Amino acid sequence: MNPTDGWQLAHFYLPNRLVLAPMAGVSDNPFRQLCKRMGAGLAVGEMISANNVLWSSAKTRHRINHVGEIEPRSVQIAGADPQQMAQAARFNQDQGAQIIDINMGCPAKKVCNLMAGSALLRDELLVGRILSAVVNAVSVPVTLKIRTGWSPEQRNGVRIAQIAQDSGIQALAVHGRTRACAYRGNAEYDTIRAIKQQVSIPIIANGDINSPTKAAEVLAYTGADALMIGRAAQGNPWLFAQTNHFLNTGESLPSPTPAAVGAILLEHLQTLYAFYGEYTGVRMARKHLAWYTKHLRDSNPFRQQINQIDSSLKQYAQTAAFFADT
Repeated sequence: MNPTDGWQLAHFYLPNRLVLAPMAGVSDNPFRQLCKRMGAGLAVGEMISANNVLWSSAKTRHRINHVGEIEPRSVQIAGADPQQMAQAARFNQDQGAQIIDINMGCPAKKVCNLMAGSALLRDELLVGRILSAVVNAVSVPVTLKIRTGWSPEQRNGVRIAQIAQDSGIQALAVHGRTRACAYRGNAEYDTIRAIKQQVSIPIIANGDINSPTKAAEVLAYTGADALMIGRAAQGNPWLFAQTNHFLNTGESLPSPTPAAVGAILLEHLQTLYAFYGEYTGVRMARKHLAWYTKHLRDSNPFRQQINQIDSSLKQYAQTAAFFADT
């Protein structure tokens, strides 16, 4: 495998090996677009519940909005009932999803308490039923995201991968922690490597990939077909460009200047305002403002001040002024 090549996911040829992870409240349409422009070959949308009662909510309406999105459009669904999941897959395909991703990796209690997300890894028979139901419900490719198991003592990732392949799953993303680990400790890649050796479908390695050098190491060690980057891209979308450049050339790109960071952030703010409207756009922007500026000198007073602002015009103007002085 040449790390500089693209890869095939069903009938989609992806130009590089970097994937933006699905992150609730983060990987929305504006952020997916930004990361794709910055070099992500694929970006998976925020988790959508299989409970159809929630589909008319404002949150879900934003999550299924693919206006202007660079293809392919990948949408993640979560639930524990095979028929509900099949219905959710059909619904999202009708809304424009070109890839359906199934969430069996989320460690959040509010998800696992519903026996969804990574809680499903304890029930391999149910996993198989859900995967088969979704694959048979839609005409688009179906992918799956898992963890290495329920707990360090129950790492059944290899068996789940085999079930996934037998069910018709087209690609598998594996986070190198168990459900019990949440995000604590370090990700382990031995299980991902073992999965890659046991199945023939594309494997996407995920977990603690926070630099171009780490990306190269994980790609080489696991033999994975692609890498999924999540939290490290928050406030740092140029990580995709830096990583692609390193994989292609072996050379490191310099970090963007504060002026370049400011230009990217200001464009991001404008897309958030346009997508969400005034009230929600300003509030969605706050977390991104914190992420973009956390490493900049004298940024604490700016963040404290910007979080008190309710106007998009003022938020944008004060952000521009901060970067003009940085």
